[in-house]
Amino acid sequence: MTTNNAGQNNRVRIFDTTLRDGEQSPGAAMTFEEKLEVADLLDNLGVDVIEAGFPIASVGDFEAVSEIARRVKNASVCGLARAGFKDIDRAGEAVRNAKRPRIHTFISTSPVHMKHKLNMGANAVLDAVGASVSHARNLVEEVQWSAEDATRTEHDFLCRCVELAIRSGATTINIPDTVGYATPQEFFELIAMLFNRVPNIDKAVIATHCHNDLGLAVANSLAGVLAGARQVECTINGIGERAGNAALEEIVMALRVRRDRMPFETGIDAKLLSKASKLVSNVTGFPVQYNKAIVGKNAFSHESGIHQDGMLKNVETYEIIRPEDVGVSATSLILGKLSGRHAFKDKLSQLGYELADAAFEDAFRRFKALADKKKSVFDDDIVALVDDEIIRAQDIIVVKSLKVMTGVGIPPSAEMTLIVEGEEKKAEVTGDGAVDAIFNVIRELYPHSVNLQLYQVKAVTEGTDAQAHVSVRLEEDGRTVTGRGADTDTLVASAYAYVNALNKLLVKRRKQAPEALNVAK
Repeated sequence: MTTNNAGQNNRVRIFDTTLRDGEQSPGAAMTFEEKLEVADLLDNLGVDVIEAGFPIASVGDFEAVSEIARRVKNASVCGLARAGFKDIDRAGEAVRNAKRPRIHTFISTSPVHMKHKLNMGANAVLDAVGASVSHARNLVEEVQWSAEDATRTEHDFLCRCVELAIRSGATTINIPDTVGYATPQEFFELIAMLFNRVPNIDKAVIATHCHNDLGLAVANSLAGVLAGARQVECTINGIGERAGNAALEEIVMALRVRRDRMPFETGIDAKLLSKASKLVSNVTGFPVQYNKAIVGKNAFSHESGIHQDGMLKNVETYEIIRPEDVGVSATSLILGKLSGRHAFKDKLSQLGYELADAAFEDAFRRFKALADKKKSVFDDDIVALVDDEIIRAQDIIVVKSLKVMTGVGIPPSAEMTLIVEGEEKKAEVTGDGAVDAIFNVIRELYPHSVNLQLYQVKAVTEGTDAQAHVSVRLEEDGRTVTGRGADTDTLVASAYAYVNALNKLLVKRRKQAPEALNVAK
């Protein structure tokens, strides 16, 4: 097998598409501010390329990509575009202020897509490949071209498309397993075939973009790297359409741990992986499964007596990754009501938080209140507490008090006091259940009309005194936001989450400039 220059070196670029493909997960829409927060962390994490969105999809997506392009300091910022000039121009405009702007254009190449999706013949697709890549290259230096549904494309035609895209100016060629159909051996052979048959392949970096429909996205991506690919497209927590994408944290740590078989490196600061996972989970409202590799709650937990015995003798008996290598505390220092500011501040530092004095005092006050309710306060409790403090710091509407009455044979009711822009309002309302009563009283105190798309509760830690972490997703006139709240009382956490989501909608309303509605889509 022959390889290009990119295939010969040992540096694998990490292309993160959490903000584009990840956000296409049903229900995973992020606010403008949340996208900026995720982009900042991705840049600090060390990803090579941030695919910030699909600029022509909406005014909001265009504005988010534009702002990310302006603020990202190190990574290349990429905008997705279909093969049409209008898409490409919009993407080029969105990324033009980036330090390293990139346009990612694509078209389907498989027989089933060309016939049923595009209604185009092979020659028409080839013409579109050449024209779209050339047009994009006139706008930016970095142009990426993707053959959508490449793994179900006829090899001869795929080779012709790749050769033409490179000749037209593409600097990166992406080979997607769009429907998660391939097996690792098959994907390896596909990438190897391209290196052997495309004469100008040494002029571009070959990339993988694997979906997880059969649970093989990470395995296929790594097989592509072994065959010569030097860019992997992935997302934090593996989020994405249907069953998701290759998980960034799994790709990075597999390459690091198994350098004996895969002698490659990335530029990722692995100590930020856990933080990135938590952030993306929080902003999307998608919980990370407990047994998720690298970042799952149980990834570094051992309950079996045999395992515990082995761990006490030597951690390498049952752990191939040190938890601190991915930003997880090696041990869970338990804090309680007698812990002081110094211990609390030290724990915050271990967990990656550096708070200003006022924010620290607020967090410490809430920690002491939590410690009075709980026997033991674990790391996850503190993370939930501080994140919730940060979330609610700028709220326009604030929950001052809440009293809920519920039980057998009595109608559930909620009595609440809200502070709305400094004005105190109080009401009592009934509902079909306790949570419904809480949401109804909020509507009574602050009249509004929204659609409740998601209400989700999970326990932060174990036990009946565990903090509840509640996610609420609201939709209004096409605007979707996710609110979050945490408290040892699930009903209080529910109120916090709903009000937090409502505050986000208010911010969106105020930031929706009238002139923005007239921008061409």
